Amino acid sequence: MRIHRDGWVYIAIAGVLNIALFAFTGLWGLILLPVTVWVVAFFRDPDRTPPPGDALILSPADGRLLKPVTAVPPEELGLGPVPMLRLSIFMNVFNVHVNRIPCNGTVTRLAYRPGKFFNASFDKASEHNERLSVRLAAQRPNGTLVDLVFVQIAGLVARRIGSDLKEGQSVCRGDRFGIIRFGSRVDVYLPPATRVLVTEGQIVCAGETALAEFQD
Repeated sequence: MRIHRDGWVYIAIAGVLNIALFAFTGLWGLILLPVTVWVVAFFRDPDRTPPPGDALILSPADGRLLKPVTAVPPEELGLGPVPMLRLSIFMNVFNVHVNRIPCNGTVTRLAYRPGKFFNASFDKASEHNERLSVRLAAQRPNGTLVDLVFVQIAGLVARRIGSDLKEGQSVCRGDRFGIIRFGSRVDVYLPPATRVLVTEGQIVCAGETALAEFQD
């Protein structure tokens, strides 16, 4: 099982604590064993195969799709006050937390903003929680570029957002780009002329589930 590189420190800490508990208390060490197993599982990083179709916009995260809403994207990205359709994926502590690029394009802006740590399933988390916002010049199948936004959002338990992206970087859909620890949310703001392919409450997989598709 592939493990995300950020996880080895946490796995080592959990393992050492578990071994120490076994050494000092014997079978009482079994109490901590499920926690150690969970830490290993949390940082799993399975391979994913994107579905065919250059027009598809893929889910950047594993989890449950919340209610789609129309909202203004994060102001720090400089997109102005025009609302966009927002799809939000809530990740619980048992989901894979490695995030993936939703579509081909170029990162034109990255913006980190500190904030609060409300439950990530609440709508106010998109506005008030700590977040890392990404503005992507997404490439449509006809070659034109449109702005697409995706945002990593910290949650009630998640307190650390990790991203490997840089401004000016060209990315491909399905590529890994970061991780959020431990339980969180990712928002996707869709450009005009896109058709949503998922429904509220649906379970989605990063890099595999098509959230929407570009329309001519």
